[in-house]
Amino acid sequence: MKVPRVTLDQWRTLQAVIDHGGFAQAAEALHRSQSSVSYTVARMQEQLGVPLLRIDGRKAVLTEAGEVLLRRSRQLVTQASQLEELAHHMEQGWEAEVRLVVDAAYPSAKLIRALSDFMPKSRGCRVRLREEVLSGVEEVLKDGTADLAISGLDITGYLGSELSTVEFVAVAHADHALHQLGRKLSVQDLQSQMQIVVRDSGLRQPRDAGWLGAEQRWTVGSLATSVAFVSSGLGFAWLPRHLIGRELAEGVLKPLPLVQGSIRRPLFYLYTNHDKPLGPATRILIELIKTYDAGQANSLAG
Repeated sequence: MKVPRVTLDQWRTLQAVIDHGGFAQAAEALHRSQSSVSYTVARMQEQLGVPLLRIDGRKAVLTEAGEVLLRRSRQLVTQASQLEELAHHMEQGWEAEVRLVVDAAYPSAKLIRALSDFMPKSRGCRVRLREEVLSGVEEVLKDGTADLAISGLDITGYLGSELSTVEFVAVAHADHALHQLGRKLSVQDLQSQMQIVVRDSGLRQPRDAGWLGAEQRWTVGSLATSVAFVSSGLGFAWLPRHLIGRELAEGVLKPLPLVQGSIRRPLFYLYTNHDKPLGPATRILIELIKTYDAGQANSLAG
């Protein structure tokens, strides 16, 4: 097998030049001299026999070949980092922490059962649990600040394991004007009333999931606040059944008799950070989440 002429350090240096916008900026980021960075890139081009950069004005930009090679090199450097991290895990034997981000609509009872079973198996591994709403989960996962994610969204570029569905019910206070109509409700009926919507915690592309274009809309920061508002008669909303069981049983909230769409059952998925090798503790937690999600779903179905 031919020994590579270009080192990982050289690829990292080229990446820094492009990512930070120039040789001086790359030198600062890498804590090296600018001449060292320039020499490293020039030596790379000699070794490869292909020009990687060209000067455009006062800025170095990638050639067509440079773009292709840099793109492939990112995969190479990432894989090398994963190997180093895997070696570290093997040396340590066990990861110190698992970072889990969960959509706030996912039933906490399922997580509590999984985490309770995880504790005696964890060997001191901590779990850092973070709750987000809608695309907020996706952003945390893609930023690399989570090892595991539970979301009701189909996240592009990730293969999720199917969990169960979460049932959302269209509800309003028992004395709400919509219940006084005494008939099946249309979209037009809903659009004339106040709708309570939970804010998407994502910052890049927040979604108005479930909003019907009502004339009046109040956006709140959590599902708990949405339940409180709707239970006080301030509007209607689709809320997870597991969060409003008591209010439904006591008659405080009543399901809205919609012509269609009164029940929504989005499927939830369990995702892993594909840029990080899964350690033994993470693998155990994955299996426990799947087990208790399925067990809870089966018990409810039965």
